[in-house]
Amino acid sequence: MKKFILVLTTFVAFTVSQNATAQKTIVDVAVSNDNFSTLVTALKAADLVGALQGDGPFTVFAPTNDAFAKVDKNALNSLLQPENKKALANVLTYHVIPSKLMASDVVAALKKGNGKVEVKALNGQVLTVMQKDGKIWLKDQNGNYSEITATDVKGSNGVIHVIDTVVMPK
Repeated sequence: MKKFILVLTTFVAFTVSQNATAQKTIVDVAVSNDNFSTLVTALKAADLVGALQGDGPFTVFAPTNDAFAKVDKNALNSLLQPENKKALANVLTYHVIPSKLMASDVVAALKKGNGKVEVKALNGQVLTVMQKDGKIWLKDQNGNYSEITATDVKGSNGVIHVIDTVVMPK
């Protein structure tokens, strides 16, 4: 029940603010939402804020704070250290597609691909988007799944789709 309320609250907050954020970059949208504070901290630690404020277009599969809470605390703290900036950037750019994919684009691709489509992330690795049990999921290269819980949060340089688990590259 708590998860449902969180998802519903997040969806309503995004829907209400969607028109107001249309002129903001995807980074500005993330900064303005408390549910993405861990993501924003990680983007700053990896020096990716400037890149994601660029022209784009970008599609960001944005993990919530709850998604980051599923990551081992020691591993996450280690990734946030300056000496691990390259590894952190690899994880974060695995969540970014260098094009704008709206939910309708994803659904159309899934229909053509019989419920599955591969997309190439900014770090060069592949994510599989799939439909399963009436929901849309990301499958990372390690076989882990993340549910897309909210879609089409627009920014001036792309779109955010909210996910419930951090996907990890190989």
